[in-house]
This record gives sequence, structure tokens and C-alpha cells, in this order.
Amino acid sequence: MPQKQFEAESKRLLEMMINSIYSQREVFLRELISNASDAIDKLYYKALTDDSLTFNTEDYYIKVSADKESRTLTVTDTGIGMTEEELIDNLGVIARSGSLSFKKENEIKDGHDIIGQFGVGFYAAFMVADKVTVKTKALNSDQGYLWESEGTEGYRIETIDKSTTGTEIALTIKESTDEDDYDQFLDVNQLKSIIVKYSDFIRYPIKMDITSTEPQGEGEEPVEVIEEKTVNSMIPIWKKNKNELSDEDYNQFYTEKHYGFDQPLQHIHISVDGNIRYDAILYIPENMPYNYYSAEYEKGLELYSNGVLIMNKSADLLPDYFSFVKGLVDSEDLSLNISREMLQHDRQLKLIAKNINKKIKTELQKMLKNDREKYEKFYDSFGRQLKYGVYSDFGQNKETLQDLLLFYSSKEKKLVTLAEYVERMPEDQPYIYYATGETNERIERLPQTEVVLDKGYEILYLTDDIDEFAIKMLATYQEKEFKSVSSGDLGFEPEEENTEEEIKENKALLDHMKEVLANKVKDVRISKRLKSHPVCLSNDGDISIEMEKVLNMMPDNPQLKADKILEINVQHDVFKTMQAAYEKEDIQKTDLLTNILYHQALLIEGLSIEDPVEFSNDVWKAIAE
Repeated sequence: MPQKQFEAESKRLLEMMINSIYSQREVFLRELISNASDAIDKLYYKALTDDSLTFNTEDYYIKVSADKESRTLTVTDTGIGMTEEELIDNLGVIARSGSLSFKKENEIKDGHDIIGQFGVGFYAAFMVADKVTVKTKALNSDQGYLWESEGTEGYRIETIDKSTTGTEIALTIKESTDEDDYDQFLDVNQLKSIIVKYSDFIRYPIKMDITSTEPQGEGEEPVEVIEEKTVNSMIPIWKKNKNELSDEDYNQFYTEKHYGFDQPLQHIHISVDGNIRYDAILYIPENMPYNYYSAEYEKGLELYSNGVLIMNKSADLLPDYFSFVKGLVDSEDLSLNISREMLQHDRQLKLIAKNINKKIKTELQKMLKNDREKYEKFYDSFGRQLKYGVYSDFGQNKETLQDLLLFYSSKEKKLVTLAEYVERMPEDQPYIYYATGETNERIERLPQTEVVLDKGYEILYLTDDIDEFAIKMLATYQEKEFKSVSSGDLGFEPEEENTEEEIKENKALLDHMKEVLANKVKDVRISKRLKSHPVCLSNDGDISIEMEKVLNMMPDNPQLKADKILEINVQHDVFKTMQAAYEKEDIQKTDLLTNILYHQALLIEGLSIEDPVEFSNDVWKAIAE
């Protein structure tokens, strides 16, 4: 029979298919198996309306076999088959799908969606094959047909004798080169691995001839046995009724999918059947992955189209702040042939992502309300990521995340929510107060906390380097502003005001200290907050002292400085000693004590001292005097 030519557009599309559409050649097998599954689906639908047909699921299957000697890989199905006209329509015109018209004609609504038989995906076979041969016989037909093509030059069709309904696709696999290993597509174990990866949940058995060895009697060589086995699991867990599943079932699936070496802290099973249909199983891990904050970590959920894997990691399904979530989404409304680039703009995918985001937040809120211990365990692993989420994107996510945050409370001596803090606030408390430091213990000893605690106000302890950045981005919670205990203005007057006479009396000494500490502090002031401590640092401006420490630890970051204020407790004995030295015009001792107080304030804040040896010598000089 003469060679037929592909249409011009089809020829160009075939060239694209062979060279660029799929980044991984192994997906050709996924496409062929999906087409085979569709062919069986079509027979199933025919049986629903044709009393002369019986559909016994056990009689329908897909067979994958490889012959290394002839370099042939064959995919056989027991589906509906094709007529000569359908062969020309479906295989002669690339990207035309017989499934779309079939779906419209039969008004399929029960969820057994048709992915698209012999659409674009069929031609993925040419990525690995020099020649593709299709043998098919349609339902209720006495005639079989052969379709054969060696690529872009065209195809031929001829009649053949075929006794059974269905389709057999034989690929003559290309020879391997130094750059490309095509031999792997003739290896039974590799083929089985590809099937399990992409087509494990196809609802019909995918069979292969598997070779195993059976031991014989003592002294006898083991015998190789070839047995036909089903290699796919067929029924995905997410398609099962939730009432049929136990926690053990979900945990086992988590392990089988290699989502983590831990056990999931929580699972979320979603089934939506509305304007957009999808199922999802999501997991909140117990522990942070070892590479979570490294470049190697990939966020995203597995994405399936009607049980067939489209993408291992669909990052678009999760916002960064929920990037720790593991799991998968399966939607019948997504095209199997959809590309990574198209997915980024897919409306259905965006709707699914939006719904998943809401669902994760809802489940975390339930956990926080109903199982505080479990939530705190989660927060210990991933609370930092939630705070990064508040800080990133210029605070656009704060409404989503602010009620999921926890901070240690000076009053409760445990982690509390912002809502719990605000609920306890006295009526006269103007701000939500917080203090920063490396540990809760160090914060408790900070001089700056004294006056706030004495007022009976609660303080949130921020010990993570991202904490204050997140708080700055929140700015307010329930119309209450956040205020650092190191801020210049705490919003209330201390019980003992500094008198004008006290300020005037010490002005000359404070000005002298400011001169000694030029370029180190913005100002030296009499403190309104210190009671038992002699000195502390506060700050003016947007950059706090804690933020300065964090920013300056980052690589390639400009050395940013907070506007530091050295606050002096003029009632403390150390200041009175300095005052006496200054009045005696003992400038050397005055400067010595000024530098010691400044370095002490740095140490209290956890800041480094430029010259520790000099500071040590100054302390010894002061002691010796």
C-alpha cells in the first residue's frame, strides 16, 4: 500500500514532539498505557448502552512486553480497537483525539474521564523508536488493520488478519549511543519501574512477564521461571472512601511514596466534585527534612490526571510558606498532555491551589485548637517557615498566617498565640510588647524588660532570627501595634520621672560620654526604664539592634547599623562613681568607665566587642583603682 503523508502542521508537530515537548523520554510509556486504558474505557461505556455487550473487568488488561533480540517493545490492550477510518483520523492527524468526540457523543459524566486516545501523546513513541507499528481490530469488525510509520516521512495502512478486538503497538527501539541509553526501554525491571512511577493507578491490570528463580532440590541449580504478573496497584488510595481507610493506611501510603523517613503528624484527605473535580491526600510531616533549607529541596505536590502522573513536583500547588506539605493531587479536569509551562497559567490548577491553601490553614487551626501538644510539635519543626511567610511578599500573607503564630510569653511561661495575648491585655496597655534575644533565659535578664514587667504587662520573647522581621511586617494585630521593649518610646511614663534638675545636672557629663563614644552611639541619655541595672542600649529608627545582628550575619550584605542609644541609670552606684570622677576632672577615669559601660551594654545585647583585650584591660584598671 502506498505511503500516506502527514498533514503539514502534523509533520511540524511531530518534529517538535520528537525533539522538545517532553523533557524525559520515559514518559512515552505513560502515554501509550494511558491510551490503552482509554481504549478499554470506551468499551466499558459501549457496554453500558449495548445489551449485547458484557463487560467483565477481569477480561480486560494491558500487556507490556520487550524482546531484546528484535529490539521491540510492545504495548497491547483488550480495548475497543480502531477502524481504518479511525486510524487515519486519529493517527494521520497529530493532536486530533478520538476521545474528545467519543466523550461528547456519550455524555460521560460519572467520573471515568477519557484522557485522550491517540492524541499528541501517542507520538511520544518516536522519541525512542525508529519505527512504530500498530495492529488493531475494532469492536464488531471482521477486519484488522496495520498502521506503520518511521517518523515524519509519513505512514502506511494495510489490512491484516487479527482474531481479537483491541490494539497492539510495537516500537522498534533505537540503538543506544554514548549520549542516549535506549537499551533501558528493553529492560523488564526498568520498564516495571517506569510503569509504577507513572501508571501505578491505571484502573486496569498492567501485566508483564516477570522472570524469577525458584530453588530446586539439594545440589540442583535453581530454575528460572517466567510468570505473568500485574505490576500496578490499580486502585489509588485517594479514590477510596475515607470511612474505609485507617490512620495506618495513610501512614503506609506516606512510607510507600517515600515522602519522608518520619511518620506524618497529620493527613488531609480532600475530595471535591464541583465546578472543578479533584482528589488530594496531603501530609504534614512530623520532622523537617534534612535538606529543607538547602537548594536541593524541591517543594510541590505530585500531580496526576485521572490517576496518571503528570508531574513529580508541582510547585504551583503550594505557597512557599506551606512548602513542607507532602502529598498529591489528582484531577480529571487537567489534560494529560499539559506542559509545565502551560500548567503555570492553568485556571483549574490555580483554583485547586487556592482551595488547598485554605484547607491546609483550616486543618492547622483545628490542630491548634483541639490538639495543642501536636500543634506545638508541628510548630517546633515548621513555625520558622510560617514566619518567613509573613515576612515575604511584603506582608501579603499575614492575614493567612498571623493566627498560626506562637511566641513564648513572659506571663504564661509557654508558647501563646497573638489572640491569647491580646485577650489578656489590661485596658491601659497601649502596645503588644516584645523583646528579642538568643534564648528566653537571656531575654528574661535583659535590663529593658524591667519597667514593662513592673507595669504588669506581658512580653513576647522572640528568639528566632526571623521573628522581629515578621513582627515588623505584621505591624499590628487586632488594631494593637507591636512595640519592642528596647524602643525609645514605650507608650507610658515611668513611675519616677527624670526631673529637669536631674537632666540639667548631668548634661555636661552625658555630653562628654557622647563625645567619647562618637560614631558608636547616636546619643547618651538618662534612662526612664532602668531600675537595678546601670546601663542598656535602646534604638531609634526602623532597624533594631537584633535586626542589625541578623542582617550583618548574612553573606554579601551591607553592614547595616541600628541607631543605638546608650541609656544610663543615674541612680546606680557606677554612675555616681563616674560623676564624682568627672567633677574632680579625672577625665581618664571618666573615659575608662564610659567605655566599660558601653561594652557592657554591647555584651548584654549579645553584640561583639571590637577589641576584647582592650575591654579586659579596662576592667582590670577599674578594679585596681
